[in-house]
Amino acid sequence: MARRSALSIRIVEGRNLPAKDITGSSDPYCIVKIDDEAIIRTTTVWKTLSPFWGEEYEVHLQPTFHSVSIYVMDEDALSRDDVIGKVCITRDMLVEHPEGYSGWVSLSEVDPDEEVQGEIHLRVEVHGSQGGRRLLRCTVLEARDLARKDRNGASDPFVRLRYNGKAQESAVVKKSCYPRWNETFEFELAEPTEEKLCVEVWDWDLVGRNDFLGKVVFSVQGLEAAGQEEGWFRLRPDKSKPREDEHRGSLGSLQLQVRLRDETVLPSPCYQPLVQLLCQEVKLGRQDGQVHLVTLLDETITAECRQEVAVNLVKLFLGQGLVKEYLDLLFELELAKPCEPNTLFRSNSLASKSMESFLKVTGMPYLHAVLGPTITRVFEEKKYVELDPSKVEIKDVGSAPACPPVIRAVFRQLFHRVGERFPQHQHTKFVAITSFLCLRFFSPAIMTPKLFHLRETHADARTSRTLLLLAKAVQLVGNMEPAAGRAKETWLAPLLPALQQGIALMKDFITRLVGMEQEEKEEGEGQPPVPPTTVVKEGLLFVHKTRGKGPVLATAAKKLHFCLSGDTLSFGKSPGAERSGAIALGDILAAEKVEEKSFGSAHVMQVVYVDAGGQQETAYLQCKCVNELNQWLSALRKVCVNNPRVLRAYHPGVFRGDKWSCCHQRERTGPGCDRTHHGVTLQEWSDPLDPATEAQRLFHHLLGLRGTLREKYWELLEPEDAQNGPMGEGVPLPEGLSRLLGVLGDLEQCHRLAQPPAPPAPALLQLQT
Repeated sequence: MARRSALSIRIVEGRNLPAKDITGSSDPYCIVKIDDEAIIRTTTVWKTLSPFWGEEYEVHLQPTFHSVSIYVMDEDALSRDDVIGKVCITRDMLVEHPEGYSGWVSLSEVDPDEEVQGEIHLRVEVHGSQGGRRLLRCTVLEARDLARKDRNGASDPFVRLRYNGKAQESAVVKKSCYPRWNETFEFELAEPTEEKLCVEVWDWDLVGRNDFLGKVVFSVQGLEAAGQEEGWFRLRPDKSKPREDEHRGSLGSLQLQVRLRDETVLPSPCYQPLVQLLCQEVKLGRQDGQVHLVTLLDETITAECRQEVAVNLVKLFLGQGLVKEYLDLLFELELAKPCEPNTLFRSNSLASKSMESFLKVTGMPYLHAVLGPTITRVFEEKKYVELDPSKVEIKDVGSAPACPPVIRAVFRQLFHRVGERFPQHQHTKFVAITSFLCLRFFSPAIMTPKLFHLRETHADARTSRTLLLLAKAVQLVGNMEPAAGRAKETWLAPLLPALQQGIALMKDFITRLVGMEQEEKEEGEGQPPVPPTTVVKEGLLFVHKTRGKGPVLATAAKKLHFCLSGDTLSFGKSPGAERSGAIALGDILAAEKVEEKSFGSAHVMQVVYVDAGGQQETAYLQCKCVNELNQWLSALRKVCVNNPRVLRAYHPGVFRGDKWSCCHQRERTGPGCDRTHHGVTLQEWSDPLDPATEAQRLFHHLLGLRGTLREKYWELLEPEDAQNGPMGEGVPLPEGLSRLLGVLGDLEQCHRLAQPPAPPAPALLQLQT
């Protein structure tokens, strides 16, 4: 059983942002931080005060996070980027909005006294002394992940304790965000004991005022009942100061969609009854006179959830080897409805959403192979394509044999089903294919290549115009009726000959695509889109040299090409060169970030591993940006998820001279000073299938629809079959629906038994002031 959280973040657009440049404009981008750790950077939108990003992310993390903050920044080429404002959404706010926190949110000013992070380890106790006095004793042990306030990428922290009008201070630990004090302070207990103990952490500065790093406030009265309390306490901002609202509303706003999903994923066997039932329903197919479970689901889920349910179903049936049968059932059910040839599959039904999700899950490598070279050429050559037919001529739209077998099989089924449904409109079966392949897959990827991972940045205005024209041409070819566009957009007239030729080529391509019958069963048809031996991630990384004898450290090159597969992290001098060495995934103990001060460089990660001699070594690898850094960390953590030797703590710094730069420990093999982040990953389309998670999410949706499934069943019955009234009293439910309701009840009971008992109320009250 696994308990985890999934955070879906969509940054749509901004408006009315303040101008930060002398030109009267800004170059805005967003940084997303989870508990003050940057995990996402959007692309920069140049010279605008109303940027559009439209970027979506899903982050998997431990349920113990506290907040997500989105900072809007202005990029500057010659100086430090300016902070425009931020939006902070706490975990409690997300819990109160289970359907998601969305809409326009005003940016607030960044207050240095609220930019706190990290935790402090304290032991607090009340005891009597020999003289009859009672003492309040606080031992300040250590702190971790404090905010970095100095230019060297660290802080000089000290602790100030205040109680009953008196204050005491600890020693200053220079250049560390992971300080260790081990100092004890005593105060004479006041009567009555209603005072508060305030433990503040500050950054000492030689010149100017000290910087506030956070505080913890305790109720001494609560402490008396407990006697002693020890643990790690999260540092809180200072909210006792009055806030000025003069900037509220003047910094602009963001349109956001943020949703938290807390999941308890049970062991896979618990979901087998649900999976087996859904598979059986798909195998049985459509039966006349009966309401299918898939139809009930399509009719009851909301439009907002339909895309998510479609993804869950596609991945579930991919894992079961039944995705072709599932989509074929959807085609049958859709074609059984009253429909016109010219509007077929144009709605946002479960069939359309499932097919769209299926193409993204299984066809992204094919999409990159077909469109990648053209998109790269458009971006790099920056040619302005207006009405140049040579730019929109479609020579093959990708080789038919290169199309994944499972996609060809699904298109073949769709082609035949539509041909049988509309025998008098043979043109329709071609449009049914292109409506998905061109209109819902290729065309959106051309218009927004960053969202399909074809480029790392959005296009500028001129390139966007070129991409729009190319996408429009693909849409017209996909509609297979260029004359239809002539009346609406007369400027397309010069393109009609090229489009007509493109339609002929497209029709020939589809004929070959659906006519490639194979004598034997297509291999891998129902398998995950990314086999274990496939390359998960690769790219050039800069190697920072440190003392050590591991395979990476022994190489003379400063920049190496790394390749992460399902079994090793290998490296060589260039992509095509012979591999210089490799680290087995089973030998990797951690993949974590490195403090910027360690090498004077940002975006450095460390891979902690065991070498051939059994010694622990660390490779320090620098990425080019924060997104590449987090993508590498995410990929490494996913492939090492089942490694039994992973570390629970690590050093964010480096061992230089005779001590660690982070916590100043002098033992090179000593325990780490911060917790590892194995559970923090980014969701990608190429992720291996996780059947238990998909089944859990389907269960969550179905459980919420349990009441409406019955009502919708009787509503969808033919009038003569619903003779006992709208609720069907006295008429038994069909076997499939009856079994489904029973399975949902059993799974609900399993979740109830799996919930951990509520923790006891703490004797020590930590105040939120």
